[in-house]
Amino acid sequence: MNNFWKSVTVLSAFIAAAHCLSCRQCSLGIFGTCLFGSDVNCNNATESCYRGEAQFNATGTLTLHIRGCLDSDLCGKTLTGSIVGAGYTSSFQCCTTDLCNGATSVQISLTLALCAAILSALWGTWEL
Repeated sequence: MNNFWKSVTVLSAFIAAAHCLSCRQCSLGIFGTCLFGSDVNCNNATESCYRGEAQFNATGTLTLHIRGCLDSDLCGKTLTGSIVGAGYTSSFQCCTTDLCNGATSVQISLTLALCAAILSALWGTWEL
């Protein structure tokens, strides 16, 4: 019976570790304030959370801030381009822990919360 509970504990740890990466998503932020933010789950293991900035070369003062999930290959890169003739420069800083790119609150995954609830319920039934 003791081996059964050890197996359940190990399985719970694997399930909690296997959940998708959660990131803060912000499609448009100005002056450090996100206008339309939410939390999202990244699609696959190659994605990271990121904070990005896009600065328009013509103005030099307007900087847009963006956040979300990004393929790890783009982390740390600076890209240039143009939109309707206006040149821009964008850069991305990445991280790989849940909500590491600017979460406003601490959240835990549903799987982790359920595992903790099950283990705490079982804790009271174990005999020493």
